[in-house]
Amino acid sequence: MTPHTSHVSVVGLSGGFCPTRPLSDSMRGAWWGPGDIHWRHDSAAVLVRDGRIVAGIEEERLNRIKHTNRLPRHAVNACLEIAGQTLDDVALIAYYSREDDLNRSVTRYALRSPGVRPFWSARQSLAAALSHDLETPVDPDRIVFVEHHLAHAASAYFVGPFSDALVVTLDGIGDGISGSVWAGNCGELRRLLDIPFRDSLGELYLRTIEYLGYAGFDEYKVMGLAPYGDPRRFRQIFDEICLLQPEGRFEVKLSELRRVGDVLGRPRRAGEPLTDVHQDLAAALQEAVERGAFHLFRHYRALTGLPHLCLAGGVAHNSTLVGKIARSGVFDGVFVQPAAHDAGCALGAALSAHHDLRPDVPIRRISDVYWGRPVGRGTDAGERLARWAEVVDLVRLPDPAAAAAGLLADGAVIGWVQGRAEFGPRALGNRSILADPRPARNKDRINELVKERESYRPFAPAVLDEHAGELFDMPSGTCGAFMTLTVPVKPHARSLLGAVTHVDGTARVQTVSRAVNERFWELLEAFRRLTGTPVLLNTSFNHSVEPIVDSIDDAVTCFLTTGLTHLIVDEYLVTKRNRPQSAIWYLAPEIPEYVRVMHAVEGDGSGGAQDVYQCEHLTRPLHTRRVSSAAYRLLERADAWRSLHDMVGSRITATEQATLAAELHDLWVRRLLRFVPMPSAGDKRPAIGDLTDTVMRR
Repeated sequence: MTPHTSHVSVVGLSGGFCPTRPLSDSMRGAWWGPGDIHWRHDSAAVLVRDGRIVAGIEEERLNRIKHTNRLPRHAVNACLEIAGQTLDDVALIAYYSREDDLNRSVTRYALRSPGVRPFWSARQSLAAALSHDLETPVDPDRIVFVEHHLAHAASAYFVGPFSDALVVTLDGIGDGISGSVWAGNCGELRRLLDIPFRDSLGELYLRTIEYLGYAGFDEYKVMGLAPYGDPRRFRQIFDEICLLQPEGRFEVKLSELRRVGDVLGRPRRAGEPLTDVHQDLAAALQEAVERGAFHLFRHYRALTGLPHLCLAGGVAHNSTLVGKIARSGVFDGVFVQPAAHDAGCALGAALSAHHDLRPDVPIRRISDVYWGRPVGRGTDAGERLARWAEVVDLVRLPDPAAAAAGLLADGAVIGWVQGRAEFGPRALGNRSILADPRPARNKDRINELVKERESYRPFAPAVLDEHAGELFDMPSGTCGAFMTLTVPVKPHARSLLGAVTHVDGTARVQTVSRAVNERFWELLEAFRRLTGTPVLLNTSFNHSVEPIVDSIDDAVTCFLTTGLTHLIVDEYLVTKRNRPQSAIWYLAPEIPEYVRVMHAVEGDGSGGAQDVYQCEHLTRPLHTRRVSSAAYRLLERADAWRSLHDMVGSRITATEQATLAAELHDLWVRRLLRFVPMPSAGDKRPAIGDLTDTVMRR
């Protein structure tokens, strides 16, 4: 189909594709199993126009559901808004999976879901879902399907810095396989190998970390734990689990994992202490995955003679592995697509479809991933922040970088929000939490007060590009701008950089160039002038239960519900006016779409019944919390229109008010409740749906 403009635009999608319904009426984020249309995660949309990436956003940043598998309708609309286009201007919509596999999944879903309108092809189903959610007709003929691992490979090769490269994808599973190897030459990809699911390194990692009390999406936690352990305790077992075969292949015998349980005694339960044996298991797992990957890389480097390596797929987020291959000398340079997980397949699907549609239009290499929504500049940012004026104070700064550097040098931990949001899992200076990298105590301080995560997990350093080689052992030919590889901290700098040097003397570095991110570079340079250290501790701006912040409201929410000392948004310094529990009385509560406020009646164990009230998290059941009857009565009336003060007034005592405030604030911290500024004059009152549900439990 010919687009309505002279430009050629393609939108790529990842994630699920059921039309959006209230979560309480749908699958609630559940995974049904491989091949099902719900068995998806990390939904995203990317818009490519005339060979250039114009916009890219993960749906979780907008619907605030981590790793969401929902149709990325918010992300599509945001990409179109950024591009100044409508869906009619888009030539193709590219989805990251094989059409024949999806057809079978859609048929199975239709047969077992009698209450749902049936579709008998993936093309029909996806077109209907998009038409419903985007509120505009979508012609099924505009949809193309890009095989999962081709999308991964395209995402790494087409935007990477190398014309001639070996391209490897490694993940858990996608379209029935767990990896692939490609030869990238002069803008074209040629497939060399598919790795079957039975030999999945990603599945090996996932199945093993279950013995450590972790689950899907926790792989990076175990990677951080591995340097504390000694792999020798479990080495022989993993040598027999991951067997190296001729021609670069490896065989994974997952059945042999039962022997891990024999050594452990029993699996660790989530929340239990980590012992030496748990650390040793993490170390042996990491070693086994590195051994299998290196075997593959070395064989195909020798076979093809290709001097560079491009990586994508979830395993490519293993920055320890990436750092080791980059420093090994096997390749002259290594590039990891920064959103290597499945969200990056939206990018790859768009690039592959664009390349097929217009092979004469070259795809531009990337130097950054600031593809998300802008936070606003000057008065635009100030006006949005001013809506929070009941609970924060604002000061406009003549030099935000200098002001932030001074605060950081004095021990502050700040939220830093500038420009367009990053695409992918790393905060690269536009949606970041920053601190002084020198005091080792800052690692524990931020883990405890802000991130609320395991104390052993390291933080990353952001360093001025021109000074990186002075402090870190940076491999040549490998891009460090995307925080994708772990490198040794030089011995003389390890004691200096106590908060960002891991137990094994390494760090996951981000190099910052003035040409790529001038304001973040200016902050690092200002900190260097004050302290002599061209480095800052940089971690993603979010609480542990939520995705990285996207909007100003997200940033202020995270600021008010964590131990951050300051927030700088564009040119504005934000400080807390009241104690957080007092602040909420001036804000309006609302129920997030992923929460259901429930009244249940259940047995009390003695033949009677009792009322139970709770905030049910519809996609993460373990986050569900019980609430008091007083909180329930208030929450069932929450409409984002009235403040707590307006809703409660003077009808309760000061003691009751303090108790209720503490309870509601805790729900806010856990993101089971949202507080927003009071609406301004002229705002349209939102429609109030039925936010409660009463069920009987026996």
